[in-house]
Amino acid sequence: MSINTPKQTSKLKREIIARLVRAYLGDNFAEDVRLIPYQMRPKGSEVPYRCCIHKERAILRDRVIAGLGFDIEEAEDWQLLSDLAEQATKRENPEDRPLTLLQTACNECVPARIHVTDLCQGCVARPCESVCRFGAIKVENGKSKIDHSKCKNCGMCVQVCPFQAITKIIVPCENACPVGAIAKDEDGITKIDYDKCISCGKCVNACPFGAVHKKSHIIDILKNIKSGKKVIALLAPSIMGQLPCTPQQLRQAILEIGFSDVVEVALGADITTKNEAAEFKERMEKGQSFMTTSCCAAYNELVEKHIPEIKPFRSETKTPAYYTAEIVKKENPDAVTVFFSPCVAKRREAMQNPNIDYVLNYEELGAWFVALHIQVADFKGCEYSAESSAQARNYGVTGGVAAAVNSMLDDDKKANAHIINGLDKAQIRDLKKFAKNEKCEFGNLIEVMACPGGCLGGSSTINAFKPAQKQIAEYVEKSPDVKDIVKK
Repeated sequence: MSINTPKQTSKLKREIIARLVRAYLGDNFAEDVRLIPYQMRPKGSEVPYRCCIHKERAILRDRVIAGLGFDIEEAEDWQLLSDLAEQATKRENPEDRPLTLLQTACNECVPARIHVTDLCQGCVARPCESVCRFGAIKVENGKSKIDHSKCKNCGMCVQVCPFQAITKIIVPCENACPVGAIAKDEDGITKIDYDKCISCGKCVNACPFGAVHKKSHIIDILKNIKSGKKVIALLAPSIMGQLPCTPQQLRQAILEIGFSDVVEVALGADITTKNEAAEFKERMEKGQSFMTTSCCAAYNELVEKHIPEIKPFRSETKTPAYYTAEIVKKENPDAVTVFFSPCVAKRREAMQNPNIDYVLNYEELGAWFVALHIQVADFKGCEYSAESSAQARNYGVTGGVAAAVNSMLDDDKKANAHIINGLDKAQIRDLKKFAKNEKCEFGNLIEVMACPGGCLGGSSTINAFKPAQKQIAEYVEKSPDVKDIVKK
């Protein structure tokens, strides 16, 4: 699980996926899906989160809709889950947008604003009044008052109040979004502006009600496996730290649930390393002051939608997922490819790639194993058909990409790496400044990771960061050097 994801909301989402898997593999899929909210909240059961059992079931129904791969916003109230289940089995292609909003779970948070609490003493110093540049705060009848028509939510009054009597009320999802893509409309309904959204998944992590949902492809994947097609799993490097097992045991467990083959995306990461190192060397020799990496899908969306001026400095090298899918499709043109993803952004990238058919995130894989009562650590394990390097297998950890690039450069040509460990508003301002000045004072190779910790901090991860990092480090230690892999 991501370091920020609320445990209870993740638990609910995974339980829905596990029940959908069991329903699909059962004898009466549509009816079993219809009954999920009632089985999870049977008559007379405790109501742990909402005012009544009916609202609990309504919210669970919406979570099932997202699990089936549909937009919650587009589903009609009168539609039966059984009908939607049937539609999911007939769907040819998954829906494009990766996120959907569960309005019944959204607590309709009050608008973000600066608020004066009852702790205000109406002090003589009145620092809040004097610090406000917009004339938005005055002391009236012994207490500070804020004119919200003038207030810019800058927070200066919050900082100077000696009694900490002024507070900033935030909307968690809005506060977490680095690009202002999620907000309430004029009716107070939360909406995602997909023209701004970079699919970083920070809103998913931030919402304490689990109202921002990822739409699942799991029914589409199950359908292709059941039909007898060759379905190949593409495993992002960060998955090796997610479950208490060896990479070899994980491979065998994935084969056990119906996949025809399992390929490490680290295979493509070795190609990315070679190409990006060559590109960096060429750019530096031509006098360019810096280059950014291009592996993080959320960063790539950020560049396209919000910082086009930094495009000339972004590496043109493709991502590990791109190269791996290209190799697999070339060798198996009729196969169905499924990318195993740590985050929303990689799902978005994958769905824009014609060589990747579906995406399964780590939460969904874990739920799949739970549904089938599979203990991954019980398997003997089997080796991967192609070997990848230590550097490639470390791509999912912050600093891993820059370190891999440096491993391919001569000592006198090595990059001075600047690591952006999690995108936020401040980091985005820095990137804009680098592009404007055509210079980064911190280094000449900027590795950008949208999530703190890298892909190990993605919104769909299921293990805590430190144990995940330890598992990957053990795998990396046993792996060959990238130079030996590239020579082959």
